[in-house]
Amino acid sequence: MNGSGKVKNRVISAIIMLLIIIPIMSIGGVIYSLAVGLIGCAAYKELINVIYSKRNQCPSLMKYIGLISMLFLIYSNFEKFGLLFGVPYNVICGIILGLLIPVVFYKEKYKIHDAFSLLAYVIFLGIGFNLLLSVYNYNVKYFIFLILITIFTDTFALFGGKLVGKHHFTSISPNKTIEGSLIGSSVATFICTMYYIRIIGNISNIPTIIVMVLFLSLVGQLGDLFFSAIKREYNKKDFSDLIPGHGGILDRLDSILFVVTAFCLIINYI
Repeated sequence: MNGSGKVKNRVISAIIMLLIIIPIMSIGGVIYSLAVGLIGCAAYKELINVIYSKRNQCPSLMKYIGLISMLFLIYSNFEKFGLLFGVPYNVICGIILGLLIPVVFYKEKYKIHDAFSLLAYVIFLGIGFNLLLSVYNYNVKYFIFLILITIFTDTFALFGGKLVGKHHFTSISPNKTIEGSLIGSSVATFICTMYYIRIIGNISNIPTIIVMVLFLSLVGQLGDLFFSAIKREYNKKDFSDLIPGHGGILDRLDSILFVVTAFCLIINYI
């Protein structure tokens, strides 16, 4: 497929995603919660398919236990105050035991490395998607704020890199440049700071808001690179071909998962 065809597919897919996502976010409630859970399941499947693409080491039973464990995390304490009080310890402890103890019984088929890897992915995805619910229920304005940070950062980093990018950012993703990264974070910081001041309405400490937005923008870019490192490790271009022109679920949500996680870290200081 030529370049224009790829761009066309990318634009069409983006429009379709918006036509699906915006009504779901507008309705909220159970519909939004179920949608996040389904997207979380798709993301889990993509990740499992990638990390076990070269070897079928992890038993199918453990993959399903991992999936169920992730869903428990996603739907644990995700109501309005879940962002402030977090996921219950009993859920995390149950997941740790459930994914590590089977090493004793599976021996060669489910090794310690596999158990800890699966545990890490389950906890990361589970908490990440739980935060997508928790932030939304906490304050929709904050939720939109975080999404805008990732959109503006990614968009302007891409175009900025193509226009003036000369210095590569990292070997993990050769197409990313320092210039693009700076442009993306600068534009996102300006626009999203204005959004925060006008929509959320907190103007008591503008310098703190600017630093916060810049921090979240940079974390989002690092999240993108983290998932790029996973793909490079397993020689994959995309996590899947679910979304034409975009790749898979994780190719689209890589930044936002890190941004909501970082937001949870600083929520008590803003």
